[in-house]
Amino acid sequence: MRSATFPKTRRILVGCVFHESHGFSPHITGADQFEIDRGMTLLMQARQSDTTLGGMVRKTEALGHEAIPAISISAPPSGRVDHGFYARIRIELIELARRERYDAIALELHGAMGTTELADAEGDLLSDLRKAVGPNVPIGVGLDLHAHVTPAMLDAADICIACKENPHSDVVECGERVIEGLLAMLDGTFKPTITMAKAPMILPGAAETAIGPLAELHARARSIQGVHPEIWDISIYNVFRYLDDEDIGQAAVVISNGTTESAISAAEELASQFWAWRERFRDDLLTIDQVLDVAAKDPQGRPYILADMGDRVLAGAPGDSTAILMHALSRGDELRGAIPVTDPASVEAATVAGAGARITLDVGGRLTPGFRPLRITGRVLAVGDGRFVMAGPFRGGEETSLGRTAVLLVEDRMCILLTSKPGFTHDPAAFTSQGIDLAAQDFVVVKSGYHFKMNFAGIGTPLSVATPGIGYYTRGQLSWQKARFWPEHDISAPRIEAIVHGRGKDIA
Repeated sequence: MRSATFPKTRRILVGCVFHESHGFSPHITGADQFEIDRGMTLLMQARQSDTTLGGMVRKTEALGHEAIPAISISAPPSGRVDHGFYARIRIELIELARRERYDAIALELHGAMGTTELADAEGDLLSDLRKAVGPNVPIGVGLDLHAHVTPAMLDAADICIACKENPHSDVVECGERVIEGLLAMLDGTFKPTITMAKAPMILPGAAETAIGPLAELHARARSIQGVHPEIWDISIYNVFRYLDDEDIGQAAVVISNGTTESAISAAEELASQFWAWRERFRDDLLTIDQVLDVAAKDPQGRPYILADMGDRVLAGAPGDSTAILMHALSRGDELRGAIPVTDPASVEAATVAGAGARITLDVGGRLTPGFRPLRITGRVLAVGDGRFVMAGPFRGGEETSLGRTAVLLVEDRMCILLTSKPGFTHDPAAFTSQGIDLAAQDFVVVKSGYHFKMNFAGIGTPLSVATPGIGYYTRGQLSWQKARFWPEHDISAPRIEAIVHGRGKDIA
C-alpha cells in the first residue's frame, strides 16, 4: 500500500496529431506523408525529441508519473489532410481513451489542421474526445502559436496553451507546462477557466516575436501576468493565414485560476492592440537578384541561407518553386548553391538513370498553381530514401522523411535536392543526410521563413527573399469563401469582446 507521504502516481495518456494544412494547396496530404508512431516507439521517440510531445512525456516521467502512449502522427505543412485518414486516426485515439480510465489526457496538436471535409479538425477531435471520456477527465493541449483557435477546441479542453516564440524555441516548455497544469488540476489546486478575444485580421508580415510589435505584445502579456497571479497563462495566437474558415483572427487566450474578471480585461486589451497596430505588421523583403548580389559580393557571410518565402513548405506550400534556381543559373558569377525542389517525377527519372548518369529534366513547377517546370541538365550525384533525423533545435531528434530523393549537379555548381515529398528543409540535416556539403555552398535555399534561423545558427547567414508562391500572403492572390479578415477584406472598427469558454462559463 502506497504511503500517504508520497503523491499518487498519475496515468496520463499522451499523443500527437500535428499538421498545418494549407487550404489553397492542390496537394492532398495522405497517410503516406505522415510519420506515425504508437506504443513504446512513441515514447522512445518523444524522450529524445525537442517537441511539445517530448516535453509532455519527459515532464510526466520526471515527476514520477506514467505516460501512456496513444498515437503520434506528424507531417510537414502541406495541403488539407485526407479526411478518411483523419477519421481513422480520430477513431483510434478515441477508442484508446475509452479503453480504460486515465487520470488525464495530454495532446500535442498544431491547431491549424484541416481535412478535405473539415476546416477545424482539432475542434472536431477534441469535441469527440470530450464526449468519449466525460466531463471529469482533464484534457490538456499544447498548440503551435499559429493555431486557428476555435470555440470548439476551448469548450472541450481544460488547458489549451501555445508556445510563445517564433521561431519556436520553447515548444518543449509548452509541453511541460501542460503537464504541470494537468497535475495541479488533479491535485485540486488549479481550476482553469479559458477566456478568448479575437481581432479579425492576419499578420501580413513582422511575425517574429523577438522584435517589432509582437515583442511588445508579448512583453505586455508578461507584465499583466506579473500583477495578476490568478492568471496562469496568456497565449497569443498569430493565426495560420491559409485556412478558409469562419472567425479567422489574431487571438489572445487567457487561462486563469477560477476567476475571469482580469482574464476578460487582458484578452480584450491584447486583441485590441493587434487591431490598433495592424499597419505595423509589414515585412521588407529582398528580391531574388538582391540576395544573390549579396552572396556574390560579400563572401564573408557565406553560405547565405535563403528563405524562399513564397514557397515555404513550413507554411504549407508544395516546395516546387524553381524561381531562385532560374535566377542563379542566369547569372554569370558562378555562384554555388543547394536548392530543394519537390518533384516526385524527376526523382523517379533520376533514380532510373542512376548515380553518375547525365540527364535532362523538366524540374519543379508541377504542384503550385501558376508555376511551370524548368528544364535543366545535370549529373546525378546520388539517390536515396530521404529519411533523416532533424538536428534541431526546432523539432530536433525527430525522424522525418523527404520521400525518395535524388541530388542533381547542374553546371558543376548547383546541387538540386529533388524530393518526393514537401519536407522539413528548415533543418541542415535535410541536406547533409543526402550528401550535400553545406560549407561548400555560397547559398542554401530553405523552404522556411523563421525556424531555419535557429537550426542553421552558426552555419550560415540568414536572408529572407520575396519569391512567388502560395506560402506568403499577397492581397488578392487567393479567394476565401468563409474567412473575412483585414487586409484581404475591408473591415471597419470591429467590436473586440472576450468570451469565456468551457467550464468557466459558469463563473463568468
